[in-house]
Amino acid sequence: MTRLEQLLSDLVAIDSINPDLVPGAAGEAAIAAFIADWLRAAGLEVHVAEVRPGRPNVVAIARGAGGGRSLLLNGHIDTVGVAGMSQPFRPRVEGGKLYGRGAYDMKGGMAACLIAAAEAARLNLRGDVIVTAVMDEEYAGLGTLAVAERVRADGAIVAEPTELQLVVAHKGFVWLEVETQGVAAHGSRPHLGVDAIAKMGGVLTGLERLAAELAQRPPHPLLGPPSVHASTIQGGGEWSTYPDRCTLAIERRTLPGETGDTAEAELRAIVDGLAAADPAFKSTVRRDLVRSPLETPADAAILPPFNRRRPGCWASRSSRRASRSGPTPPRSTPPAFRRCCSGRWGRGRTRPRSGSIWPACSVAPTCIWPRRRPSAHERRGRAAPALAGALAGRDGRDG
Repeated sequence: MTRLEQLLSDLVAIDSINPDLVPGAAGEAAIAAFIADWLRAAGLEVHVAEVRPGRPNVVAIARGAGGGRSLLLNGHIDTVGVAGMSQPFRPRVEGGKLYGRGAYDMKGGMAACLIAAAEAARLNLRGDVIVTAVMDEEYAGLGTLAVAERVRADGAIVAEPTELQLVVAHKGFVWLEVETQGVAAHGSRPHLGVDAIAKMGGVLTGLERLAAELAQRPPHPLLGPPSVHASTIQGGGEWSTYPDRCTLAIERRTLPGETGDTAEAELRAIVDGLAAADPAFKSTVRRDLVRSPLETPADAAILPPFNRRRPGCWASRSSRRASRSGPTPPRSTPPAFRRCCSGRWGRGRTRPRSGSIWPACSVAPTCIWPRRRPSAHERRGRAAPALAGALAGRDGRDG
């Protein structure tokens, strides 16, 4: 078993289910302690800080010699639940893939970050390499928010699973809640009651119209159009009474340039129109979580090591794409687009010599087609140290 495989197995074996998703779950304390000890042993400067009681972040730094740029490697250490899994914390390898809760999302990426940081501590880099192992990504993202308030770097890579597709844009979201108020009354006395659930019907109809309008807006080139949908609805207590309240939860997916204010204003326009048309319509609107969209500028300094195309390397600028929340872009594909590690082809048929690798390319260590395609955790483990060196500056060179 390789060092990377052993590390990933150790991480998967630790229960780190997010307690906001599964009440009473273990949380991130145990896995944070393991990661902190592992990084200290690798020679990094380690800081552990609780974001919520018993739920810490780990921030570790491989200090550079000075004069280089800093690179931040980010990953989350919490997972979703294990319902339906018989042995979620017993890692097993089958067919070149490691199975277990969190192996893919995203302890595999976290293991790659740790290996890269340990390699950075060993090499003569000019810039700092920073690892942030964060809690609570699966629910509210509090760990990354805490890191963003305290840690600064020249560039950052989030090691979420993307099958080595370069993600440069991601939709955000706004969670909104609208409550309609009625008047409780027995079903036998309709003249006294106001049905809060029926009043919510106008909100749902307006929401459907808004969704259709958003779908017709000019799409983002990577993410497509924005969207909105009704998530959950609650109201009423028994068959024989008029409900005095009804609550609707709404999610609005946002594009770069859109904000929580944008989404809330759209919903308020719906309820204000209903109130103007019906004096009996009463409602309240509340904004909950807001997470901003992402778009990395095309001229960002972090992109050239990924975009660089060299003979024998199958990664090209066309490997840029949106996150899972958007369609695969872009529409135009260079005619000489070569097969990359994802196994996808562009319009061209240009192919490198069988098994050829260009060592200077930051992604070349991942290219071993056609003999076999490496597993996801193998590809991350090979690419991360090369990227860390390329971006932080290896052997006294500022990359």
